[in-house]
Amino acid sequence: MRIGPDYGAPLSPVGDPGKDGLPGHVTRSGPNSAGGNAIVWRCHLMETPAAAAPAGSLFPSFLLLACGTLVAALLGAAHRLGLFYQLLHKVDKASIRHGGENVAAVLRAHGVRFIFTLVGGHISPLLVACEKLGIRVVDTRHEVTAVFAADAMARLSGTVGVAAVTAGPGLTNTVTAVKNAQMAQSPVLLLGGAASTLLQNRGALQAIDQLSLFRPLCKFCASVRRVRDIVPTMRAAMAAAQSGTPGPVFVELPIDVLYPYFMVQKEMVPAKPRKGLVGRVVSWYLENYLANLFAGAWEPQPEGPLPLDIPQASLQQVQRCVEILSRAKRPLMVLGSQALLTPKSADKLRAAVETLGVPCFLGGMARGLLGRNHPLHIRENRSAALKKADVIVLAGTVCDFRLSYGRVLSHSSKIIIVNRNREDMLLNSDAFWKPQEAVQGDVGSFVLKLVEGLQGQTWAPDWVEELREADRQKEQTFREKAAMPVAQHLNPVRVLQLVEETLPDNSILVVDGGDFVGTAAHLVQPRGPLRWLDPGAFGTLGVGAGFALGAKLCRPDAEIPVMALVGNDAGWTQISREQVPSLGSNVACGLAYTDYHKAAMGLGARGLLLSRENEDQVVKVLHDAQQQCRDGHPVVVNILIGRTDFRDGSIAV
Repeated sequence: MRIGPDYGAPLSPVGDPGKDGLPGHVTRSGPNSAGGNAIVWRCHLMETPAAAAPAGSLFPSFLLLACGTLVAALLGAAHRLGLFYQLLHKVDKASIRHGGENVAAVLRAHGVRFIFTLVGGHISPLLVACEKLGIRVVDTRHEVTAVFAADAMARLSGTVGVAAVTAGPGLTNTVTAVKNAQMAQSPVLLLGGAASTLLQNRGALQAIDQLSLFRPLCKFCASVRRVRDIVPTMRAAMAAAQSGTPGPVFVELPIDVLYPYFMVQKEMVPAKPRKGLVGRVVSWYLENYLANLFAGAWEPQPEGPLPLDIPQASLQQVQRCVEILSRAKRPLMVLGSQALLTPKSADKLRAAVETLGVPCFLGGMARGLLGRNHPLHIRENRSAALKKADVIVLAGTVCDFRLSYGRVLSHSSKIIIVNRNREDMLLNSDAFWKPQEAVQGDVGSFVLKLVEGLQGQTWAPDWVEELREADRQKEQTFREKAAMPVAQHLNPVRVLQLVEETLPDNSILVVDGGDFVGTAAHLVQPRGPLRWLDPGAFGTLGVGAGFALGAKLCRPDAEIPVMALVGNDAGWTQISREQVPSLGSNVACGLAYTDYHKAAMGLGARGLLLSRENEDQVVKVLHDAQQQCRDGHPVVVNILIGRTDFRDGSIAV
């Protein structure tokens, strides 16, 4: 009989008690070689010198660990205090330069020509620096107007629109305009002043948590904590504003990163430090904080644009869309604002749409793309046309309330949708519609590629003629509405028809309002690409002054300074039209026939009045207003209008 271990038997864990209850035993069991009795054996492990080491020998290990932890903590603190950085990058204490110069240098390197503002002490250095570098500082009377102007600048110029406002309430005043820019997908840079970095969360003047306020509204939010960080932060913000789906970005510039060293030192470091150990520690901390703030501030850094990340449709996607459209009998295109995100390509896009030959509806910034009365531009009966089309191209158009959330699209239609934003592209596709091909990419370049793939493709002219005939019938209805008498003052439909007839070719239309603007959208046609500015999907009221200001600076030859046509119906008619029959009350909807033309004169503009008393002189008054604009005067034409049933059935929610 062989006695020995069975290496196939289970092994109890080392250190478990054996049969005799003593630790350090390993027990095995298994059959002997003859298959008879089980042999049980124990192996008493010998104690190693390490296991037998006395408890006192752990102290050096603990001491080593504690020392390592302390060193790591000290190194981390030194890094946070900027001590290592200061060893390699010195502070020029004699320099009178300031952080505003770094801000202005980046803006100039990115081709920014205008900055809109309402001045405040927090941001004075950057405004002064912009002026010195030839960037025109345009001041407004309200911060929201500054951002609206920057929004218009961005839409019309192809560059980032820039606004700078002071801290606290200056920034909170911009919230509506920033949200409007977000929903309109306008690349806007908002620069906001802030309390000193050292005094934030300590009750400083106008100090609030500004980043938390703007994070839901902006693609990119950052607070600059050191002067040397201004340039890279600004460059990153500018790139973020234009990449992907464009939108607003926010950079917070605390006051101590904008002003020169000697001024910040005067405010931050007491002239007479406190005595004692605590006083010396506080003085050292403040001096070091100041040094870290300005260390490396004026060292050369690249200031120019970073590469942009703009999604593009793949060749395979384009080819699939070409195949779908090539088989269409009744194709239709709906072009939205995203098609004009690159304003310099507007003429190329127009030529491409004309070459494609597909009838189209134009919305948002795409209005005016084909000029006035183009045979491919269908203006009315969009819902009916969408139901009849067999292939629909939604180019930069979203299936939100403007397309009844997709319910106006026929289930039998093949739908191609292209958009830079995937979420917008597929909005409501799980409920009311389904795309045949969903393309995430730049809309303008997609249309150009689509045209290349369809070279020589033509469609039967009877489809376009059918849509044009529906337009002509609607226009006849408008003429009949214009001829109808109203209870008092002027018929707004007739007035707007005369505006359409007298509108100069170089005009830019800025539309701001409710019922009067809704009527104008049917009757007044922009004369070319990028000559129509509306708020966008947010439906914001109050964009007019800022948009007109930005538009004038982008198009100095256009017929602005500004001719404002006020459709004065003494009420919130768009609301009361539904409120009165539905709820039986006109509460809060009634206004007065205010003398807006006199208010304009009080502000230094020219004011003109149109009412039933000079009804036969509407064209003359409009021409007089245009001449005064050409002479350099802003003009307000106060048009007293009555009420019609032109927009019955439209709702304001």
